[in-house]
Amino acid sequence: MTTLDKYSPMPPRTLPPSTNQRIVNLKVPYRHYIPLQTRFTDFDMLGHLNNNVYMAFMDMGKADYFTRVMEGNVDWTNPGVVVVNINCDYFAPVMPGEEIELLTTVDSVGQHSFTMDQRILNASTGEVKCAARTVMVGFDTMTGQSTLIPDAWIKALERYEQREFSRKHDK
Repeated sequence: MTTLDKYSPMPPRTLPPSTNQRIVNLKVPYRHYIPLQTRFTDFDMLGHLNNNVYMAFMDMGKADYFTRVMEGNVDWTNPGVVVVNINCDYFAPVMPGEEIELLTTVDSVGQHSFTMDQRILNASTGEVKCAARTVMVGFDTMTGQSTLIPDAWIKALERYEQREFSRKHDK
């Protein structure tokens, strides 16, 4: 695998419309997905994947996504963006032994923030187990203040997602 291949977008995947009316169907493809491995300790007393583990998986997916988007050039001590909000909806439990995967995309970009969509689903059936929306804002670690999303991030997101973002005005 060449360096370019390592950071290229993955072949696009579009999820079929869900019959669950609570699941928002995105109109954009996912160009990032990774298999997830669960451990015995990831499950709670009811035998379900613990909600804290979902968040750890989402963070792992964001880190891999950003590494690919920025072609390995993420300064994790000063990334230029930070998480300000995460909302996660759980639709079905993940059970021990179930093969799952995480899909990640950015669906909107503003001047100060962008919104990510992540979904954990059954790798065989495509059943969506949970969906999370994460808002990230531009952040200057020197001043401790929010700032515009760096142009390098927006250009890299557009290259990776293979579409232009309208960069809507946001606060």
